[in-house]
Amino acid sequence: MKQKRNKLMKLVGWIFFLFALAFFCLQMGYLFVHSRYQVEYIDNRLFYIINIFCVLCLIVAIFILLTLTKKIRIALSSVALLFIIVNTWLLIKSNQQIKNITSISPDWVQVFSIKEDVASGEAMYYRSYYGILGRAKERLSFYPQEEVKLEWLANDIAAVTYKAEDQTLQQFIATYGDRGSGRSYYYVGAEMHGSWQADDSKVISDTEGISIIENGKTEWFPWDNIVQFGTLAVVLMKNSEAAWTIALDENFEVHSEALVPTTGNIILYKATMEQTDPIVLRCEDEY
Repeated sequence: MKQKRNKLMKLVGWIFFLFALAFFCLQMGYLFVHSRYQVEYIDNRLFYIINIFCVLCLIVAIFILLTLTKKIRIALSSVALLFIIVNTWLLIKSNQQIKNITSISPDWVQVFSIKEDVASGEAMYYRSYYGILGRAKERLSFYPQEEVKLEWLANDIAAVTYKAEDQTLQQFIATYGDRGSGRSYYYVGAEMHGSWQADDSKVISDTEGISIIENGKTEWFPWDNIVQFGTLAVVLMKNSEAAWTIALDENFEVHSEALVPTTGNIILYKATMEQTDPIVLRCEDEY
């Protein structure tokens, strides 16, 4: 019985050692690609968290696999504890300088990441690769110390509402998917051409622009005031501020043939720093 227990403990020790080795290799690989390809962790805090886990796994493996004297155990524990404290302090310090706005999509597939310089308000949107890595893609200008609101409109659409440097309300839409074949670019406004309805909200898209009708009040946006993000969403602008976002729902299908009727829903999302829910609209008819 004791022999079986010893074998089990040895196995556990080797598993912890392999985890420590994997974390170490991950860090070495990251340092290489970071210097060579300007790739970063999707969240800066990951670097310090992985360091901590690496040392924890290593110290547990050593304690299980090796027979050590009490003094050596105390010395190793002290070194490991000091290492963890230092990395925890660096993690906190780093996040005070660069605020990481990170969110995982509802289906746990996509990772949204913005890194904001707290002092200046300069922010950078990072496109995620392999879940934990990211590359800078687009610069944003937040108003320093202002809160940022993030909402997933679909599993592949994230909407960020924020105050810009000039105190105007803006929206940035991160898109990760496609509603067509994925081989060609298309215009969201053209694909949602027609009338869309949901309770007290209505959207009409025609050749002149897009109209939003909410609780009997109508707002009209010409195409010059409509900004497209990827192939999944548009932001409707009014007086240089974001007013609404319209996104193609996951069941929306883009057809290459114009004669094929529109299928699926669209999502209407109001630009406001207050809490508001996205509205799903269904197609009434096509113009």
